[in-house]
Amino acid sequence: MTSRIQALGVFHVFVCCIGPACAQIDPAKRELIQLGYNQPFEGHGPISAYAFYYLNLPHFYRTNLTLRFALAPLYLDSELGIREAIGPHTDLGIGLSGGGFADGYSEVRGGKYLKSESFSGHGVGLSANVYHLFNPGQSIPLNGILRMETRYAGYLEDSDTDDNFELPHDKGSLNLRSGLRFGGREPLMLPEVAMELSVWQESQFRANSGSYGFNDDRRIQISSHLFWARALLTYTLPKLRHDFSLNLTGGASVEPDRFSSYRLGGVLPFAAEFPLTLPGYYFQEISAKRFVLFGGQYFLPLDSDNRWAFTAVAATATVQYVDGLEQPGHWHSGVGGGIRYRSPKDAWQVVLAYAYGIDAIRDHGRGAHNIGLLIQFDLERARVPLFDPGEQPIRSRVLQRIFQGISF
Repeated sequence: MTSRIQALGVFHVFVCCIGPACAQIDPAKRELIQLGYNQPFEGHGPISAYAFYYLNLPHFYRTNLTLRFALAPLYLDSELGIREAIGPHTDLGIGLSGGGFADGYSEVRGGKYLKSESFSGHGVGLSANVYHLFNPGQSIPLNGILRMETRYAGYLEDSDTDDNFELPHDKGSLNLRSGLRFGGREPLMLPEVAMELSVWQESQFRANSGSYGFNDDRRIQISSHLFWARALLTYTLPKLRHDFSLNLTGGASVEPDRFSSYRLGGVLPFAAEFPLTLPGYYFQEISAKRFVLFGGQYFLPLDSDNRWAFTAVAATATVQYVDGLEQPGHWHSGVGGGIRYRSPKDAWQVVLAYAYGIDAIRDHGRGAHNIGLLIQFDLERARVPLFDPGEQPIRSRVLQRIFQGISF
């Protein structure tokens, strides 16, 4: 449940395994550019932003192969899916991910971002994923997922890391995940229809444990175990064209540490594989060993074509904190509102919003303000391909094409 953050100059980029590719092989061709940014009005939190190119390409060289990757300036998350590799309804995926600044850690404690206790991390991972469809022919799929990933991470001081702060030792890990997912959500910023009921378990085994920090005041566990479930509904009312979404997520853990905890905060939809959003809060401000989070969003059209809409969002959570990151109170809530614009054919979608973290701790007491910007460009709908399926991926220079002429 932890994040992977990359950097291009001062612009930090987040990439994760997104959408149904993590629960099944996505059968739809997709080509997207996603941008997201949150800016607090006060205080200094971890930079909350991402920019990446997402490609899902069925029939990649062969009819039973699907290539999926998300590409950021310094990070790649990819998978080659092989349909019916194990049986008529059982697919196999081989994944590779990694890059610079992929495994860093930002310490947020008591509403303060402590740069002196934060650091960078670089890593690489190799995974094998098995996807089994239990109810072929049904309109809502029930998929079972087994995932095994081996990962290596190395840590480096940032320019603001305290000289007396001892970094964790570089480490290798083995991560095992299993889950059941009924339904799913497309990897789109604002899907019109989605439904999901899912349960998950993940075990993380490290090659070595150990202490780090100031005088070894914090510890990495040799193993951590996470258990969580999610219920999600997104729907568009046919006559009114009003859109709404509801999300209920709860999780518990055994022997969690800072690296394996559930981290809540922020409103970026692709800031994690299972984003735990709290409007108005810093990105991943709250570190929890147990939590229940409920949130909702509503879009009210402002014109007959539903190009412009007003959006309202709210979320509330009860948490039990990870040891060493406690703060007064166990409830955290946030609200927000903004404007959404959709271009013809939905090629462009833009959301500009304001959010208020009701219970976020700041220097003046409780309450925090921030603004956010989300942009999605669907190249399939715009019919502007950046990637030629006949071209070798290693020669495609996708990164240069996306960011040519853009400065951060």
